[in-house]
Amino acid sequence: MADPIIELQSIKKSFGPVSVLKGVDLKAYAGKVTALVGDNGAGKSTLIKGLAGVQPYDGGTVRFDGSPVSLHSPRDASRLGVEVVYQDLALCDNLDIVQNMFLGREETGFGTFDEGRMEREASDTLRSLSVRTVKSVRQKVSSLSGGQRQTVAIARAVLKNARVVILDEPTAALGVAQTEQVLNLVTRLAEQGVAVIIISHNLADVFKVADYIAVLYLGTMVAELPTSQTTYDDVIGYITGTKTAAPATAGGAA
Repeated sequence: MADPIIELQSIKKSFGPVSVLKGVDLKAYAGKVTALVGDNGAGKSTLIKGLAGVQPYDGGTVRFDGSPVSLHSPRDASRLGVEVVYQDLALCDNLDIVQNMFLGREETGFGTFDEGRMEREASDTLRSLSVRTVKSVRQKVSSLSGGQRQTVAIARAVLKNARVVILDEPTAALGVAQTEQVLNLVTRLAEQGVAVIIISHNLADVFKVADYIAVLYLGTMVAELPTSQTTYDDVIGYITGTKTAAPATAGGAA
């Protein structure tokens, strides 16, 4: 039985009188993909923003490698190796792939940017993820397809040895071939020992890549199950509230 890298216990978050997260538990394991699903308004984005340090939780415990930690800012999350790829990707079209991957954290040497080192590290990261669809790391992002942009955003997240990568709707608005490319990349991330949390409304994608499925319903975690022990119809039932809460049985099986 593996221990989770990240464990959330009794997480609460309110905005004024509105209680958005009502004592949520969640676990993420090294080398595993955990899908976080739920209808709009279920609390997925709020849960992830707390993990990213963007909107600190009001209550509950966050454990990293078994020890309690505080996430009061994105810097706190980054120091632990938690990286988030948001749906808008936050890429600059006028910059090339290397410049985007190192934006805000450029390598320097002798008072100037070390372009050679950054180019090598960017190339090595893409190669480690078996990315073959990018012709040159000096391509402008404006010339890339949607799938290639998502690839660059994910590579940027893992560039600095991330231990947890959170992907917000990574296949939204992508075509069939590009979706397959991104899902393969998610699988390779997990194979490298990264704990991957993927937020998605596409259950076909979820069942293809996820080891565990966690379902939020109106701010409550109603199911946290190994994918192999649930069905598409069951997950739909949890999402819509027609199926009652399931016991948390996700256990980090190898």
